[in-house]
Amino acid sequence: QVQLVESGGGSVLPGDSLTLSCEASGGTFSSRGIAWFRQVSGKDREFVAAITWNGGSVDYANSVKGRFTISRDNAKNTVWLQLNSLKPEDTAVYYCAAESGGPYTPQAMGVQTKWGIREYDYWGQGTQVTVSS
Repeated sequence: QVQLVESGGGSVLPGDSLTLSCEASGGTFSSRGIAWFRQVSGKDREFVAAITWNGGSVDYANSVKGRFTISRDNAKNTVWLQLNSLKPEDTAVYYCAAESGGPYTPQAMGVQTKWGIREYDYWGQGTQVTVSS
């Protein structure tokens, strides 16, 4: 099973920036699409950004478009999410997830992206981002 570990979260002021990292091991990272999600306690997990297996194309939720940037370096088995112009409503636990190709479990999330529906089923433990004054 692919293992994902997120890092880089913290507490910042509105307008500040953070860089989140997702490091993968135990699988074929370079052949998998990767996405970032976030979740506030008591609410559904929501899609934030996604990147194709070779980094050639990206997609973003409207709420973060123009502020966040997703990128990857397959040689380093790492995906980053650059968060700029942070707002209090960005406060959440941020998770990275990888496409598994099936069979899918109940924790899998299907996302309607610019490339059609993508299923993500490998998850990291999350990293907390808090934006407050």
